[in-house]
Amino acid sequence: MADNKDNNNRNRNEDDKMSVEEAGRLGGEATSENHDKEFYQEIGQKGGEATSESHDKEFYQEIGQKGGEATSESHDKEFYQEIGEKGGERRGDDDNS
Repeated sequence: MADNKDNNNRNRNEDDKMSVEEAGRLGGEATSENHDKEFYQEIGQKGGEATSESHDKEFYQEIGQKGGEATSESHDKEFYQEIGEKGGERRGDDDNS
């Protein structure tokens, strides 16, 4: 409880007004309390469609490259073995359908 109060005090500026960070956090919490999973899926879908309309193939290649590099830096060989095994199992399940 004391930690939360300290965080709130740090998120206030000299005029004792709410910081942008605190306002965003509180707004996000209120939004999450008022909306369900379906709401977030719908806005995610709309955002993805809008992004795909405004970006070309090169954009997706570049972000895919960056994501792959970041993933390879943060995961070891065992991670890739595990996801490869899961992918193989999944393909086997799909073939048996």
